[in-house]
Amino acid sequence: MKLGVFTVLFAQKTLEEMLDHVAASGLQAVEIGTGGYPGKPHCDPVALLEDELKLQQFKHAVESRGLEISALSCHGNPLHPNKEIARQHHLDFQNSVRLASKLGVKTVITFSGCPGESEHSLNPSWVTCPWPEDFLKVIEWQWKEKVIPYWKEQDAFIKEHGVRVAIEPHPGFVVYNTETMLRLRKECGDSIGVNFDPSHLFWQNMDPIVGIKELAKAGALYHFHAKDTGIDNQNTASNGVLDTKSYRDEINRSWVFRTIGYGHGEETWKQIISALQLVGYEGVISIEHEDSLMSVDEGFMKASTFLKNLIIKERIGEIWWA
Repeated sequence: MKLGVFTVLFAQKTLEEMLDHVAASGLQAVEIGTGGYPGKPHCDPVALLEDELKLQQFKHAVESRGLEISALSCHGNPLHPNKEIARQHHLDFQNSVRLASKLGVKTVITFSGCPGESEHSLNPSWVTCPWPEDFLKVIEWQWKEKVIPYWKEQDAFIKEHGVRVAIEPHPGFVVYNTETMLRLRKECGDSIGVNFDPSHLFWQNMDPIVGIKELAKAGALYHFHAKDTGIDNQNTASNGVLDTKSYRDEINRSWVFRTIGYGHGEETWKQIISALQLVGYEGVISIEHEDSLMSVDEGFMKASTFLKNLIIKERIGEIWWA
């Protein structure tokens, strides 16, 4: 396994500055944002696809620093009921696939998307309970009319370009846990796998170790995000985990995203790294920073140091299988 970083956290740096910073930090890989919600601060797929010289310069900038690209990421909602948003996120995805194919990058990361509740919706509709029965009808309509047709088409498109898609299970989208991830893969095609991010699982009371094993058994573990979640036990006891307050309202929220090691301790992350090793994951552990209690550099360096220590221990046999 190699260490990398999702580079959109360094959006204020130029491509060269960002790559120099990552290389100096001792990491081996970069995950590059290519559209969707995170944007594309270091890489415009359309520009690179239209200009072979720019494409080669981009590739050289990465490789000359001893780095590799673990994935192109365009986390978006191509199923959005707003047709313009859906169109742009769909184009971002397909252009990311085309660019990945040209660069020899095998993985493109995105979300599954979430439609509205009908053809007349203005906004996405994420269902969280089965009653009243209207909600079950919404889920059935979303999968039958929107999710399955779209991702079947994308599975064929992805295969044409020799690439695979890593869907990040994320609440608010139709794929948010192991069950929905495996359903998408079964219904739509085996080029569809997972970008595994424990931070979205912790607050749903899921066990990342179980998820890693189940998804790897299905051949669906494509990429891994290193991000943590801190649970506020008092707020959770009072209000539960379905929390719609702003991420900036940290003191009142039931949970917030944290730099790894600041939500769950070393023992938990030892078991996660061990599980990845156990199932034969040979990809990149990509640091994602969304900790509102730390600056970008502080969160990045703490996560990097934490992970380096764990992987060193694993390599010398100090992590024992759960």
